Amino acid sequence: MIWHDEFDGSAIDASNWTYDLGGGGWGNGEMEIYTNAPENARVENGLLVIEARKEDNGQGGFKFTSARLKTQGLQTFQYGRIEAHIKLPAGKGLWPAFWMLGENFPLAGWPDCGEIDIMEYVGREPDLIIGTMHGPGYSGAVGLSKWNRLGFNAAEDFHTYAIEWDTNQISWFFDGEKYSTYTREDVGTRQWVFDQPFFIILNLAIGGTLGGLVTPDTPFPSQYLVDYVRVYQAVP
Repeated sequence: MIWHDEFDGSAIDASNWTYDLGGGGWGNGEMEIYTNAPENARVENGLLVIEARKEDNGQGGFKFTSARLKTQGLQTFQYGRIEAHIKLPAGKGLWPAFWMLGENFPLAGWPDCGEIDIMEYVGREPDLIIGTMHGPGYSGAVGLSKWNRLGFNAAEDFHTYAIEWDTNQISWFFDGEKYSTYTREDVGTRQWVFDQPFFIILNLAIGGTLGGLVTPDTPFPSQYLVDYVRVYQAVP
């Protein structure tokens, strides 16, 4: 294990995490505005709590608040096993994710920087976990993606979500069981951009292109709970 955050302190560790701030989801049509307020992101009882709330914070007319934490500029990783122990929020229109972007995102932009979605979940399909990678020519709706049907509601308990990533492939795991692998060969003649450092993102979106519609019975506040995030690399 080369890096980890167990969220066992009294506050979010500023040497590990910073925030994306703003509303709309940068092209995803989301309904929340991301803040750095403790009501939306905090450490509590050994857990990172990302809380979506139905409220107007007075900025931009958004009716929901939430948080999006990232290790950008603080912690980056190239290859290994990236893992988190998570309890997902239940409810239609909720869209939590555990994912990564290439460190060169500010210069290259998306999707040329590369994106690895370790876990995406949409509350309207409670038995579905999605693992995807995006890059130039294989992004958005044509990203290389696996929809993993579990046969039970993933939000009912904590589960472990992980990838194992090396120079030639990425594999996705749910509770230690591999359910998907994509390789350089699957990318074909398009550029493989997963040979550089990436940073980690944890966020809880509301609505948007994948999240879907919020319904009257969607619970607010809703909490996305993270027990730990750990990164492992092979011993040379």
